[in-house]
Amino acid sequence: MSINKIKTYKEALIYLNQQLPMFQKKGSLAFKAGLRNIDALDEFLEHPHQHYPTIHIAGTNGKGSVAHMLAAILQTAGLKVGLYTSPHYKDFRERIKINGQLAEKQFFIDFINRIESEVKDIRPSFFELSVAMAFQYFKEQKIDIAIIETGLGGRTDSTNIIKPILSIITNISYDHQNVLGNTLEAIAHHKAGIIKRGRPVVIGETHPETSQVFLEEAKQKHSNITFADQKWKAELVEEKVYESSYRICFGNELWEAELLSEAQGSFQALNIQTVLESVYRLNDLEILPVEIAKESIVSGIKNLRSLTYYIGRWQMLSRNPLVLVDSAHNIGGMKYIVKQLAALSYDQLHMVLGLVREKDHRPIFEILPKEAAYYFAKANVPRGMEADKLASMANEHGLHGKAYSSVSHALNKAKESAKSNDLIFVGGSIYVVAEVLTLP
Repeated sequence: MSINKIKTYKEALIYLNQQLPMFQKKGSLAFKAGLRNIDALDEFLEHPHQHYPTIHIAGTNGKGSVAHMLAAILQTAGLKVGLYTSPHYKDFRERIKINGQLAEKQFFIDFINRIESEVKDIRPSFFELSVAMAFQYFKEQKIDIAIIETGLGGRTDSTNIIKPILSIITNISYDHQNVLGNTLEAIAHHKAGIIKRGRPVVIGETHPETSQVFLEEAKQKHSNITFADQKWKAELVEEKVYESSYRICFGNELWEAELLSEAQGSFQALNIQTVLESVYRLNDLEILPVEIAKESIVSGIKNLRSLTYYIGRWQMLSRNPLVLVDSAHNIGGMKYIVKQLAALSYDQLHMVLGLVREKDHRPIFEILPKEAAYYFAKANVPRGMEADKLASMANEHGLHGKAYSSVSHALNKAKESAKSNDLIFVGGSIYVVAEVLTLP
């Protein structure tokens, strides 16, 4: 397609998908380690990320939730907040938001037309170009602050050209070992690369195998480091399908008896602890034009979904039967999902499951509930594992069910089989969830 003919958002998307390797579809074949390409794009755009303060977030699980919670809080405090996350579910513009609003389609068209000659020379990945696009959009929209989520890893991630006022690392678990390494220490080393000289860093979880990696990196960079779980305690008090409440303590003192959150799930307690410590560190820096009051924290977390376009995480699609979706896709995330499912009340559990090909899923198969009825499906991306192969592998671990031609077919069969008091869960990868979501 000639770039001169790109006049619509649809045409721009076609160009982007045809010209650039996309990890979301091709996996590690599309991953380009190093910062050479993003540096070249950044130079061409005259360093747009230098025009506003940034917060940088890495981690195996929870970084998207932490990013959205922080965005909601800062937005509630009166700031114009840019938020870059990945991947997207339905619309590319989900990656680039300001105060919960997707980036304008006309900007996307104009940016592709402007950058086309450089794309031919640099040959960036889909992710690298999307990062450059976000930085430029935030500059043009004159935001107060940007929250930037890493893609894969941290040290050589395309987002790592920024010099944030605060770095956040949520946790470390096994994921993308073919790129990041086969030990928690190796994975932590990649994530620790977002720690910048003289800039504070918040670590979400204390872990015996990774804490020392972060402490040593922070020492080398002369960065103040704090571990959120050593200072804050968020305890799940009550959970409903649409809302959860937490008892929050700071040290030994009660901070809030009932913090309400639209981010459901006991696993969100760790993310809330990380967010609270991060907000306090931001206030200590005295860089932002406003101090973030407790009222903004409480209100932001309570109204997370409506403020930030927060989708795909422990989200309810329908009732009677209850249908829940979540994007957890690695052993760390799935452990929390299994625990969460076990805490709910239902007669029969139906699991619509799809996974990607390139990972070792045996640890996940071993923890999934064997009493559930399974509906195996391949997400409509090249990386998706064939449903028949998935069913066969799962069967070897005592997980029984049938293979279906598509995610939607599998979900429809689950709905046909489920009674009103049953629970249907859809997950295994973000691509599976994306196929059943409807946008707000």
